[in-house]
Amino acid sequence: MIDCHCHLSASEFDGDREAVLKSSVDAGVSAIIAVTESYSDFDAVLRLAEQKRDNLLIAPCLGVHPVQLGDGAEQRSACLADLESAVGDIRRHRERIVGIGEVGLDFQPRIAPTSVEKDSQKAVLKVQVELARELGLPLNVHSRSAGRPTVDFLKECGAKDVVLHAFDGRAAIVRAGVDAGFFFSVPPSIVRSEQMQKLVTIVPLNQLLLETDSPALGPEKQVRNDPSNLTFSCEEVARIKRISTEEVRTVTTQNALRLFSRMKSLLPK
Repeated sequence: MIDCHCHLSASEFDGDREAVLKSSVDAGVSAIIAVTESYSDFDAVLRLAEQKRDNLLIAPCLGVHPVQLGDGAEQRSACLADLESAVGDIRRHRERIVGIGEVGLDFQPRIAPTSVEKDSQKAVLKVQVELARELGLPLNVHSRSAGRPTVDFLKECGAKDVVLHAFDGRAAIVRAGVDAGFFFSVPPSIVRSEQMQKLVTIVPLNQLLLETDSPALGPEKQVRNDPSNLTFSCEEVARIKRISTEEVRTVTTQNALRLFSRMKSLLPK
């Protein structure tokens, strides 16, 4: 199995990261796509990817999330200034990364109360969509309270290779994403999310991926999630689709390698 969206550099793993990775391998995880949220995460994710491990690939995505920390550690909408160093580093590491992310739109009222903040986020996303097209890389996309705007804006920008992670949009918006050829990744929190369960009924198996979004979105609320919980995503997709877990593992892995094609030559044999 491939965990297509994980915050492996998060401080929640600082005390036992290697043990977490070992348990992930034991659970059948062969690769983890480690995403960033801000430029300050880039070095940590790249260092994790450099460390070779038996039976486990850590593949980095670099990108700037739509929610950033302000000077007083309050959350705010991303702006173009947040990309100043990031874009150059993404280009510089273009051969080392498998995608650009975590990027997207987050229109929660406390983050984007007016059109000014929403437009700022869109400007940041547009730069990263264009960069992904320039470098031939897929996008690992966040969307919160912005399902329709995210799908529509990605299409408007000409984005092609996209995974919408833990997508919270309504059924009609999910179908629009499916029609656009986008992938959707499913976190372990599906076991307690009717919305995510419905998404899985809508999205064809050949457009589904597995993810954990660790350390968030685990099977239990307010309990640290980790990549070994990918089995919950796999089992729930199998239950909903009425197929075997082996088929889910096989097809979602094939899907991940189609989208994140650079991983094909990197996976442990």
